[in-house]
Amino acid sequence: MSGHESMSGHLPVMLKEVVAAIAPKDGGHYVDGTFGGGGYARAILEAADCRVLGIDRDPDAIARGQALVEHFAGRLTLVEGEFSRMEEFTDATDGVMLDLGVSSFQFDTPARGFSFREEGPLDMRMSLSGESAADLVNAMPERDLSRIISHYGEEKNARRIARAIVAARPIATTTQLAKIVSDAQGPKARALSIHPATRTFQALRIRVNDELGELERGLDAALKILAPKGRLAVVSFHSLEDRIVKQFLSRHSDARPHASRHAPDQRPEAALHLLTRSPQTPSADEVQHNPRARSAKLRFAERLAA
Repeated sequence: MSGHESMSGHLPVMLKEVVAAIAPKDGGHYVDGTFGGGGYARAILEAADCRVLGIDRDPDAIARGQALVEHFAGRLTLVEGEFSRMEEFTDATDGVMLDLGVSSFQFDTPARGFSFREEGPLDMRMSLSGESAADLVNAMPERDLSRIISHYGEEKNARRIARAIVAARPIATTTQLAKIVSDAQGPKARALSIHPATRTFQALRIRVNDELGELERGLDAALKILAPKGRLAVVSFHSLEDRIVKQFLSRHSDARPHASRHAPDQRPEAALHLLTRSPQTPSADEVQHNPRARSAKLRFAERLAA
């Protein structure tokens, strides 16, 4: 779903828009918190004589990125870890970019277990460690499974799906789970343009990788390391992510309404200036050439001067 790849034909989503939002300058230092295949990092490094720190919790992404490290000869540094830990890896930076969700490499590799389109182990772990999707679907109580599918997948048939999953245990592969979910949905759901297992797979992936918690912690960390006039740019791919980004930017924005004298403002001191009121979305041409961009939303802001 996300598109921070430049190698092997993978297309970074809204690449020109993200680079324009970050506005790289000579001598600047930038953080690509979701390095993936290095598409955004490469574009930033080509736009200015600057440095980029690339962070990714997927060891495969770090291994693939070594060719770019050599190509940019000291200007690109890669670190394996969660982007929420960026404070540990750097201090003042002139820009942070985050491209959320699963990367194209992860999605297109059946052995990683993110996609229901080809058979693979039911894994979904971005970091290749910890609890897998198979662990969840085979051990979690039905009520908890239903809650996860409903909340993280925004799936209205969550209870029916959870019941079918529990009845079919043990479940080992992506295609096995996809069929269980599809059968539970019924013929009407199977006739829709979106695959009936899409929302369930999204829900499990978000839960396995704590993606929403990681995003909240990552936004806080980005704000702490942004230098005055530094830019924050975030590409999200579904409403849960976009809501968190929107609320974070609003909470820290200088455009907030003034508090009433009868209701003191409990929000943090303004730290950001919004550079776009509404999210930018991909052009029709980009969506045609890269269908995974269709749901992308870009929001960005600038750190206020001290």
